[in-house]
Amino acid sequence: MNEIKNIGTITLETERLILRRFKIEDAENMYKNWATDPECNKFLSWELHKNVEETKTVIQNWINEYETGSYNWVVELKENKEIIGNISAVHFRKKDLNCEIGYCYGSKYWGKGYGTEALKRAIDFFLNECNLHLVEACHISGNPASGRVMEKAGMKKEAVLKDRRINKYTKELNDLVIYSINN
Repeated sequence: MNEIKNIGTITLETERLILRRFKIEDAENMYKNWATDPECNKFLSWELHKNVEETKTVIQNWINEYETGSYNWVVELKENKEIIGNISAVHFRKKDLNCEIGYCYGSKYWGKGYGTEALKRAIDFFLNECNLHLVEACHISGNPASGRVMEKAGMKKEAVLKDRRINKYTKELNDLVIYSINN
């Protein structure tokens, strides 16, 4: 087995996207494009941002985490430099040779294939450049569109854990659906 490479957040590209490190200057557009988007926020663990200062604080914390080798990309459209969301390794388990990916995008960018495109590139990065054995992601059953993104990126449904998360939108218990892909 190849040695795991903890590369950290480097710039990645796809046909239409640039995945890069956050800059503090991204705060206004993050705030506008997804941090205050109620449709996007229905399925996230964090609450809508109250003001752009809150967004700046979050971004500054992420910038600081780059020094410890975190993986957190802002997703930018090549055509107009608009930032549309982010994708990150919410858990990077070097000793277990795997990571868990999370992502979110402003709802006006849904249905255009951006999520799948970014996820495919992140999977390729983790499996082939970092030499991980497995990449996983999960979604609540109330958000099946996220599962379709995972499937289109080549991931396979691995497990359904019953009644594991409260859907903050419906206030009902949802299943946690886990997907993975490996080399």
